[in-house]
Amino acid sequence: MIRLYCRDRHDGASDLCGECAALLDYARQRLVHCRYGVDKPTCARCPVHCYKPVLREQIRAVMRYSGPRMAPRHPVLAAAHLLDRRRAPAGE
Repeated sequence: MIRLYCRDRHDGASDLCGECAALLDYARQRLVHCRYGVDKPTCARCPVHCYKPVLREQIRAVMRYSGPRMAPRHPVLAAAHLLDRRRAPAGE
């Protein structure tokens, strides 16, 4: 989703810009350290907010832009995300 956002919203190149590359690295680190592991719910359903507030707003902007554009480009991933969004966090 970050690649889609960066390509459409920034310079249009195939590589990520510095800001988007840093956001992707941060998101990957948050996933590695997530206490839910593979059972991680979507961020909107997660009881633990692990992103710094500024980066949380950046990732929300990416999701708002990229979410609706995912279905035509990656229909299987988009459907999986919609199903995953309905799943409750582990322990609930």
